[in-house]
Amino acid sequence: MIRLILVFLFLVIFFILSIPIILIELLVGLISKNAEKKSSLFIVNLAFKIITFLSGIKLNIKGLENVPKDEPVLYVGNHRSFFDVVVSYPLVTRSTGFVSKIEIKKVPILSWWMIILDCLFMDRKDVKQSANVIFAAIDKIKNGISICIYPEGTRNATDEDMLPFHKGSFKPAQRTNCPIVPVVITGSREVFEDHLPFIHASNITVEYLPPERFTEISKDDQKHIDEYFYNKMLQTYKKNKG
Repeated sequence: MIRLILVFLFLVIFFILSIPIILIELLVGLISKNAEKKSSLFIVNLAFKIITFLSGIKLNIKGLENVPKDEPVLYVGNHRSFFDVVVSYPLVTRSTGFVSKIEIKKVPILSWWMIILDCLFMDRKDVKQSANVIFAAIDKIKNGISICIYPEGTRNATDEDMLPFHKGSFKPAQRTNCPIVPVVITGSREVFEDHLPFIHASNITVEYLPPERFTEISKDDQKHIDEYFYNKMLQTYKKNKG
């Protein structure tokens, strides 16, 4: 209960302070978009680190050296908890936008930060809008911004380790040939979702697998790119879960 109260109080304070801070960030953006993104990234990452600390989360990070430092990448991750973004976003090495469900866009302040940080909002019920989001992700990668997408298409609330992947999630990498970096997160659900509404201290493992370019993958695996990465990530998930 104490952890829940601490996180809740911090979020209230952060959201209140965010209103003037975002206004300042927008003014900074009029002078330099790069400065706006860097300072916004610092603020949001600091907030996530504080939430991680208050929640009692102990992070075990593996393979971070696999992430290319000199070019944008497509992160593909499994998704079982709200805390997946909280623990993984501060680990990114450059400007990174997340593909999120469109409902989040209706949340004031949170969505404002996300827009500044190049996040995209996908309506999973609208095929045309979803396709436009993928094209927008392609453009961002071409402009040097990494993209993180959850190919399961939604947060996995089942007893299955992972839901099937959507092949379209890999289109940005296919069109740009940027490195695909699988991100496997284990243990995040045990912080919150397994015992709502309380927050429990837990160990979370975040493992980055070696990057692969679409053109480096065999023709047969390219045809089944969703299954190719699904099997790799599931194997890693089970290893870390065990």
